[in-house]
Amino acid sequence: MSTKAYYPLNEIGAGKVGFSKTRTIIESAFYGNNVVKVNTLKEAYELAKNSPGTIVTDMPVYRGEEFGLEKDAKVLLFNDGAVTGRYAVARRIKGEPGVDAAKLDKVVMDAAYEARWKTMYHAEVFVGLDPEFMVKAHLLIPEGEENIMYNWMLNFQYMSDEYVKMYKNSQPVGNGNEPDIYIFSDPQWVPQERPDVDYSCLSDPLTMCYFDTEANCACILGMRYFGEHKKGTLTMAWAIANRNGYASCHGGQKEYTLADGSKYVASVFGLSGSGKSTLTHAKHGGKYPITVLHDDAFIINTDTCSSVALEPTYFDKTADYPTGCPDNKYLLSAQNCGATLDEDGKIQLVTEDIRNGNGRAIKSKLWSPNRVDKIDAPVNAIFWIMKDPTIPPVVKLKGAALASVMGATLATKTSTAERVKAGTDMNALRIVPYANPFRTYPLVNDYEKFKKLVEEKHVDCYIVNTGDFMGKKVQKEDTLGILETIVEGKASFEQWGPFEDIEIMTSWEGKTGDFTPDLNDASYKEALKNAMQNRVDAVEKFATDKDGYDKLPDEALAAVKKVVSELA
Repeated sequence: MSTKAYYPLNEIGAGKVGFSKTRTIIESAFYGNNVVKVNTLKEAYELAKNSPGTIVTDMPVYRGEEFGLEKDAKVLLFNDGAVTGRYAVARRIKGEPGVDAAKLDKVVMDAAYEARWKTMYHAEVFVGLDPEFMVKAHLLIPEGEENIMYNWMLNFQYMSDEYVKMYKNSQPVGNGNEPDIYIFSDPQWVPQERPDVDYSCLSDPLTMCYFDTEANCACILGMRYFGEHKKGTLTMAWAIANRNGYASCHGGQKEYTLADGSKYVASVFGLSGSGKSTLTHAKHGGKYPITVLHDDAFIINTDTCSSVALEPTYFDKTADYPTGCPDNKYLLSAQNCGATLDEDGKIQLVTEDIRNGNGRAIKSKLWSPNRVDKIDAPVNAIFWIMKDPTIPPVVKLKGAALASVMGATLATKTSTAERVKAGTDMNALRIVPYANPFRTYPLVNDYEKFKKLVEEKHVDCYIVNTGDFMGKKVQKEDTLGILETIVEGKASFEQWGPFEDIEIMTSWEGKTGDFTPDLNDASYKEALKNAMQNRVDAVEKFATDKDGYDKLPDEALAAVKKVVSELA
């Protein structure tokens, strides 16, 4: 099997794989006599349906029996309260400088003790949908949080007969040395003064999201938002993939079949709200057959350049899908949306973020009729999606170091999917390396893997700006036209001004306006220089923050400094 759940007696003990202190605290809680195993999606649905506060809509789950549900299953809506987004500040990664694992372990020990008074549910799923990469994950969560458990089982692959058989025949990840993922969650947790428990190790006094990714385990406390459980699970799957020769990707990937029968595989990387899902699922007017891998989570084998999806479903924003929208036919469940009665007295969702920002729903894989779980053809291109107003709608990066460091300094804006501190400027640019705020290992690991794809595997690398360019909005038609022009081999790139390693394309299908940058405009040149200097500053900061935990090679800093000097 792909990850390890059972151990011969001589493999159990201190210093052996799967037996860190944190993991032992967390896994032990799964075997308490207050734990109830939830074996099927049907069981999880019934528990969630009857959980206090659940809204059972009159919207049927389309072809639900194909996903392990009863034929008459309905879309369940559950609302979390005031928090409707991820809270990165609460994350604590064991092994990072400044993280006090000894104190955190005691917080976990005490939380596990307090959970003894509750009925706890134990659910299992697979993460990774191909025999090349499948890992098993376990969730322990208290009674009253059935909707989180149900959504977690929907979001990942529940244990159907087909996937259980596939898992048994899958390759052992890491030569059989990777243990199953274990997650202990108690959204009802409230810190209380206890002997020997010191909460000063937390960044937020009311929440904790603690990872020991070397041992594939995590503890999530005081956090109701389902996205914390989804991304927490992916965090560990990405860490396992990173250790075993894969590039871990927070983005989307699709494969085009061109007129001559050749394949073109494009990967787009961006945060929620950047357009990655839109670009991934765009059908391009039926110009060519398209298959979709996923729009949020996948991995790339850096030797073969094939790619594997980690999730079967889509955790999508509902803001752009009004009540009655045809796409809503594929909803499995919904979170943080409103509800009302239609003219027939039926309960319907109220979407469009009327109730709150970042309304969400899990959609079935049927939403994308051309969905696959693995793309064998090697990836052709990487697109870093940025919302940087100084960058034209598209540029091409030459040189593996520049291509990778620009991904490491990906500039974007905060989205409503994230919970941030009061007063945060949502329009301010910030650096999010590789559009993945869920990394639990040194940044250089990602840098080297993406560099390898460009340098050794000859993957092309582009930046696409889906925001505005110096006050002019880059339309969806522009970005789709850019993709089509590149995919069809019609793109004409030329050196951009003084930049030796950056090329620009100024003409594409569906162009909506003039986006030609004027490097003779002093104000534009200064803005561009400042944006690039921000990247220099970010790379220099990586070398000093957290005792240099995320330091990049000198070549990375040199590559981005060269861009600034060429502007001088």
